[in-house]
Amino acid sequence: MDTKTADLPQVIPVFPLDGAVLLPGGELPLRIFEPRYLNMIDDAMAADKMIGMVQTAGGEKSRPHLAQVGCAGKITSFNEASDGTYLITLTGICRFALDGELAVRTPYRQVRAAFSPYAVDLSDEDGGVVFEDSRLARALKRYLQRQNLAIDWQGAACAPLDSLVNSLAMGLPFSPAEKQALLEAATLADRTEILTTLLEIDARNRDSDSPPSLQ
Repeated sequence: MDTKTADLPQVIPVFPLDGAVLLPGGELPLRIFEPRYLNMIDDAMAADKMIGMVQTAGGEKSRPHLAQVGCAGKITSFNEASDGTYLITLTGICRFALDGELAVRTPYRQVRAAFSPYAVDLSDEDGGVVFEDSRLARALKRYLQRQNLAIDWQGAACAPLDSLVNSLAMGLPFSPAEKQALLEAATLADRTEILTTLLEIDARNRDSDSPPSLQ
């Protein structure tokens, strides 16, 4: 990519949403209906179309603390539904460390975003792993069988590893804490390792919960 961390905005609006993480290159569809976030999308569309996705980290329900790492995305699809809600797609650009929240008059929250710790997100990172017959592929197959889910295996085998891993990390029903761990993984290799381990743990837990078979 030609984009550098210095090219990204230092201040971004954020959309706190537990259980939903955005990763670089990933696409996250969202339905926006709260007035404050409709306002946020209007402002973003009039500017650089950038917003940050971030999970929460405790605190008061009305204004929870924000997790220290999120991911900035660009609005790449926008439609207004007949009921006034917005249907958007965010495409992940780069993760950021939260470098403080601003005191603002907007109904939505804004933060200073430090992108430099995640400059790797703007480079073409080689995962160094072949998906077919890998530990990840074996763990994923067992996980999907137990969850009664299916994917296009031929497409998965041909997909770039970063796209595949990030899509799985975003789309599979992991807990908010597990998704945050996947988001904060330093490198693609680290994220691949965490993802594989989570899939294997799920398989072991399900096996241990199964009743003994009759011999």
